[in-house]
Amino acid sequence: MSKITARTGLSKGSLYHFFPGGKDEMASEVLTHIDQWFTRQIFEPLEQSEAQAAIDQMWQEVDAYFQSGQRICLIGAFALDETRDRFAAAIRQYFVRWIEAFSAALVRTGLSRETADRMSEETIAGIQGGLVLSRALHDEALFGRTLANLKQRVSACISASDSHPTH
Repeated sequence: MSKITARTGLSKGSLYHFFPGGKDEMASEVLTHIDQWFTRQIFEPLEQSEAQAAIDQMWQEVDAYFQSGQRICLIGAFALDETRDRFAAAIRQYFVRWIEAFSAALVRTGLSRETADRMSEETIAGIQGGLVLSRALHDEALFGRTLANLKQRVSACISASDSHPTH
């Protein structure tokens, strides 16, 4: 609450005027806003657009959204906080949709479902871990290096599947 009041310039009383449901309502609104952004910028392109273009867009949007590692993943923070149980469904849905959407795009590039699922889980875990380490170590460049390494691993996996088609 103190961070919100400091950033907005509003008093706690004013915040509760706009959010009579208190902290839970504020958290719910934040989760909804994040979900809508990720749906538009990452999930839907991964699900519907040309696969390689959507994957390239994901790298760019993730870097921009998390401000090259300067911004935390609020959904990840919620998952680790005591609020996790109150918002378990929304948190789970965010991560499941991202993993499934990325996996679907990887399958469209020619990867097997098994390889795509594994690569997708490892990539999303790597992004989340990169955010945590970047913040914990006060090393903003770490997140950029993490994204670059993940992007390279995904590209290498796609290239390997192109040279050894499974279907």
